[in-house]
Formats: sequence, C-alpha cells, structure tokens
Amino acid sequence: MDSKISFVLTVSESKRLIAKAVVKMGIVKEALREGIIAIAKGTTNAYIIEELLNKRIKKITYTTGLTLPEGKSRESLNISPMPDVVLRRGEIVDNLSVIEAVREMKKGDIFIKGCNALDYTHKIAGILIGHPEGGTMGKTIGTIIGRGISLIIPVGLEKLVYTDINEMSRKLSSGNSPRLMPVSGLIITEVEALKILTGVKAYQLSAGGIGGAEGSVRLLIEGTAREIEKTGEIIEEIRGEAPFLV
Repeated sequence: MDSKISFVLTVSESKRLIAKAVVKMGIVKEALREGIIAIAKGTTNAYIIEELLNKRIKKITYTTGLTLPEGKSRESLNISPMPDVVLRRGEIVDNLSVIEAVREMKKGDIFIKGCNALDYTHKIAGILIGHPEGGTMGKTIGTIIGRGISLIIPVGLEKLVYTDINEMSRKLSSGNSPRLMPVSGLIITEVEALKILTGVKAYQLSAGGIGGAEGSVRLLIEGTAREIEKTGEIIEEIRGEAPFLV
C-alpha cells in the first residue's frame, strides 16, 4: 500500500533537488560519456553545474538577466561573469560558448536552458528575451530543433503562471517590455525530479511563505514505503540549502 507525506521546499532547495535529478537522467549520463552537454547561464543551471562538476561555484557569476528588487541592479552586485560551461565527454571545453557549441552538436547531445514562466498544464515554458537578436535561445533554437538536440528545461514550480504563454507572447510583440518566447522541451520541475530520483508521485499542494520561505512550494508525495523513505533521505540532504544570493 502506498504511503503519503508532505513537505515544503524553499526556492533554493527546489533548485538543488532539480539539479540532482537532471544529472541522474539517462540521456544526460549518456551525453556525459559520449557527447556534448551545453549549459546556458541561469540560476538553476548554476546548481546543475555544481552537481555535474561535483564542486561549488559562485553561482551568481553563472547568470545573465536577473529579476531583482527595486533599487538593486546587476551592476551593483559587482559580478565578474563565469565563462560558459560546455562539456565534451564529461570534460570542460575551454573558450567555447554554448551558442558556438550548438553548431557542433547532434542528436543525443544535450542543451540545458532555464525559463522565466511555466504553463505546466500544456508543458510550455516562457523565456524572457531582452536582446534584439533573441539572446541565447533565439540564436540556438533552430539548430536544436533541426538536429534533434535534447532541450532540457529545469524550472521550479515557483514560476508557474496562469496565463497562456503563447497568447502572452503575442501581446508582447510590441511595447517596452521584454519579449516572451514560448519553448517546448523536457521540463523538469520538483515533480519530475522526485520521480527521477525516487520513483514517487508528487503533487503541488500550495505555494508561498515568509521568513525565507517566500516562493516555496508544499508538495504531497505518494509512493511505497521504501520510495517514501528514500525521498525523506534526499529532502534531508538538501534541507537548509542557502538562499541563492547570500
């Protein structure tokens, strides 16, 4: 008989959980052995790099556009950007951007890109575009689709939106706001992450909190006693993950 538990994950705990799951995916393991993995800059992707390389980095340096409170800017954070991380057969390729890497990639290789909005029902991600040439995604999506490169989109449930991302993209076709690019790929949220790591079924019960739990998600977990036990062990491992920007 299946058991049930529920628990809360902060935003940073969710990012760590998702990162741990992405590196356990079969297609990622295969690409680590035989192919190329390109990791675009982003907050969740910084955690993925840590899991892939088995070492800590200054995660804020592996970001581009940031959403910050009024009065704060990327410039005020004095960020010295980290070079793009591209792995060929598990080894870092020096002086190769993710955009350049895509030109060398083929079916079976992996491109990892986060997003800013998620329509989970229709499995559509939305990526904010501030660059007039479409940014990283605009410069790579055609080749990714054309060559059958696997696009993994790691994203926490904090980024769920109630709007139709395709419709919102059309609304933003003019004006001063950043554009919103709808993208489909292998979406990995906390739900998929737990399935990959332990086999349980996860459901979002609620969201939000205070005192450091802003943006958190409360999940209901169903699974066998052993799956629940294993899930508890993983949650304890990531519990207390520091906020992204400290």
